[in-house]
Amino acid sequence: MAIEDHENPNEGIKPKSRRIMGGGEPEEGENQWPPWLIPLLKEHFFGQCNFHLNSPKNECNMYCLDCTNGSLCSLCLEHHKDHRTIQIRRSSYHDVIRVNEIQKHLDILSVQTYVINSAKVVFLNERPQRMRVKGVRVTNACDACSRGLVDICFCFCSLGCKVAGTSRSFEKEVKHTLMEVESLNNISGVEDNIPSPQILTSSTPQVPTSTSLRKRPRKSIPQRSPLQ
Repeated sequence: MAIEDHENPNEGIKPKSRRIMGGGEPEEGENQWPPWLIPLLKEHFFGQCNFHLNSPKNECNMYCLDCTNGSLCSLCLEHHKDHRTIQIRRSSYHDVIRVNEIQKHLDILSVQTYVINSAKVVFLNERPQRMRVKGVRVTNACDACSRGLVDICFCFCSLGCKVAGTSRSFEKEVKHTLMEVESLNNISGVEDNIPSPQILTSSTPQVPTSTSLRKRPRKSIPQRSPLQ
């Protein structure tokens, strides 16, 4: 079946909306990233290709960095021969990409890498976290989502967290939060120095009254009967 004579079926496909950390309208700080990164982080993968439903290899796990028009299957790559394409993989139901593929197009410095199936990978987006156990201290955590990191030389757990953690809006939010915490600490310190109303009103000492805890009255001293 020849598909070279047909029009590109992926030209009208637009990336689906997906919430990521740092998503929304582009900011001044996001201009440092390539134009394909934000659409990549918002895209959904591993669905069936609408144009190759009858093919056994119709899983959409490919992405074209030049077109940024949605996830692709292996058959769709016929229309992207001369384009930069990458393959998305899965680890515990989360999207990852191999380091040797993404580092050709993007600086992944300070992003935590993991070894999966003997290959180094990075996660695309933030992952849900379990509640931390009290008393367990995390020595190194992601600057954006506070997830614990394996190696101390990294600052972010995913590409999405790096985009969010280096944006100006995130820096302003962190600064504002620190100012609120400092303000609350100052207010609590002033309140601790104010004496309570009870201390101010009780100027004269009160003599404590002795109260007995005995419920029944004390028995009288027994007397002997007179001798006869």
